[in-house]
Amino acid sequence: MRQTDVVERFEVARAPLIFAHRFGRWDLTRTPRIVGILNVTPDSFSDGGHFVEPREAARHAERLIEEGADAIDVGGQSTRPGAGEPVGADEEWARIGPTIQALRARAGSVPISVDTYHAEVARRALAEGAAMINDVTALAYEPALADVVAEAEAGLVLMHSRGGPSGFHDAEMKDYDDVADEVRWELYMAMRRALVRSVPEEAIALDPGVGFSKRPVHSVGVLRGLPRLTDLGRPLYIGVSRKSFLGALTDEPVDGRLAAGLGATVAAYALGARIFRTHDVRATRDALTLAEALLSEGAVVETAAVVEERRA
Repeated sequence: MRQTDVVERFEVARAPLIFAHRFGRWDLTRTPRIVGILNVTPDSFSDGGHFVEPREAARHAERLIEEGADAIDVGGQSTRPGAGEPVGADEEWARIGPTIQALRARAGSVPISVDTYHAEVARRALAEGAAMINDVTALAYEPALADVVAEAEAGLVLMHSRGGPSGFHDAEMKDYDDVADEVRWELYMAMRRALVRSVPEEAIALDPGVGFSKRPVHSVGVLRGLPRLTDLGRPLYIGVSRKSFLGALTDEPVDGRLAAGLGATVAAYALGARIFRTHDVRATRDALTLAEALLSEGAVVETAAVVEERRA
C-alpha cells in the first residue's frame, strides 16, 4: 500500500476547522490567526539578544498584542542554521521561565505558546499558564511531550523537520523526491504519534517546517503543496517571517524581507494555511485582512460594513 493511500484513508473532521488550546477554541474555517514571535535567546537569526530581559520581553509582547497578535510564541533557543549545540531543558527554562511569568500578568486573555521540544520545559510552561506547545521536532525528540500536553489539555503544534535538534540543517536531511508528499506523510505519522498518546485531534495543528531540513526550492515546494496537506484535516500553521529562503529568492538581508514574507503569507492563506507565526504582526494582520476580504464572499460583505461604519 502506498503512503498516500494510507493518508487518504485516514478519517478526519472536515468542518468547521477548529484548533483547541488550553483556554479556548479557534474557528479557522475562514478567519486566520496570527502568532507573534517572542525570542528570548541571545542568538536567534533576526532578534537574538533583544528581549532577554523579562520586562523588556513582556513589553514587546504587549506591542505585538496591540498590533493584533492572537497568541505569543515564546522561544528559548535558536534553531537557525549554524546555531551550535542545542541547550538543555534546564538552560532553556532559565531563559523562558521568567518571561512566561512576566507575560502571565500582562498578556491578559491572549494565550501563550511555548516553542520547545523538551517535555520537562513543556510541563513547567503549562504549569505557569501556557496554552499550547510548539514542537519543532513533531514529537521525534521526546514523544513523552505529547503526554504532558494531553494531561494539561493544551494545544500542540507539530512541525516537520528531520535530523533532530543537532541536525535540522544537515545537507543529508534535505533530499526529497516530492517534498509536499513526503512532508505530508511525515506529518501524518507525527499526528498519529500524538493521537495514540491521547492528544485530541482538535488540539493539533500542523506546520510544514518552512526552512527546516529544506533547501529554498523545497520551502517553495512545500508552500505550493499546501492544498495537499489540508487533506490531513488539521489547521496548517506557517512560519515564513524573515526566513532565509526569502533572501535566496530576493537577495534581501534579514531586515529587508518583509514584502517577500507578506507575499508568501497571502499566498499560503489562499492555499489553505490558517495560523501564521511572524515577527511583523501589524503588517501581517493587514495583509491577511485584505486577503480574507478578497477570497471570501462573506468577508467582503463584512468588510464593506466596517468601511461604511468608519465613514459614518
